[in-house]
Amino acid sequence: MAACAVAVRAVAWLLLWAVTGRTRWPATAFTAPSDPGIRATCSEIILRQEVLKDGFHRDLLIKVKFGESIEDLQTCRLLIKQYIPAGLFVDPYELASLRERNITEAVMVSENFNIEAPNYLSKETEVLIYARQDSQCIDCFQAFLPVHYRYHRPHSKDGETFVIVNNPDLLMYCDQEFPILKCWAQSEVAAPCALKNRDICQWNNMKYKSVYKNVTLQVPVGLTIHTSLVCSVTLLITILCSTLILVAVFKYGHFSL
Repeated sequence: MAACAVAVRAVAWLLLWAVTGRTRWPATAFTAPSDPGIRATCSEIILRQEVLKDGFHRDLLIKVKFGESIEDLQTCRLLIKQYIPAGLFVDPYELASLRERNITEAVMVSENFNIEAPNYLSKETEVLIYARQDSQCIDCFQAFLPVHYRYHRPHSKDGETFVIVNNPDLLMYCDQEFPILKCWAQSEVAAPCALKNRDICQWNNMKYKSVYKNVTLQVPVGLTIHTSLVCSVTLLITILCSTLILVAVFKYGHFSL
């Protein structure tokens, strides 16, 4: 009898499929996987960008945190492609000094630019920063870059202007394939494998969530109504200093014929 009952149920399912065109599968067949390791692969990458110090010379600090503690990150490298707006500049000689002291690993991509040029004669530049893993956080990276204000045109009324630093591109390269890359990667970008390596690697352009939309810096500028005063005072000081130098030369200098 049991065998007959099983046969009857099977025939009933076949008839139901023939009538409706589909079988009603249990809802659990389409639920998300319950494995916590799989859920962790789709956690968010959090990027925080902030500016330290005051005045015309600042430090740009970028911190990246992965949503879950993933041991696989020990074999991965993180590269930050930072876009420097025309209102700021990065000193390549300063970067070289910082690299020698092992303070940061950054190199300029843009060439043929003038660090002394004002804002209105400058263009946006690009810098590659090889981020380092944070010793206090297993799934965190951080990068450091010194930036400096350029001089801006004087304004007629407001004595300040603003410079916006947009969020960077976040590139990642791992020695082997991991499920996390499929969840975060958007495209591939060619870039040097390391700072002192000329080999080119295909980095994954990663999707992330930024704490701030961008960083806005307030830059003081001169006022046009002060142009005559500034020029007059500058000219007088130049004449006075030149006169004092000439008097000292003729008074204490030794001339031979």
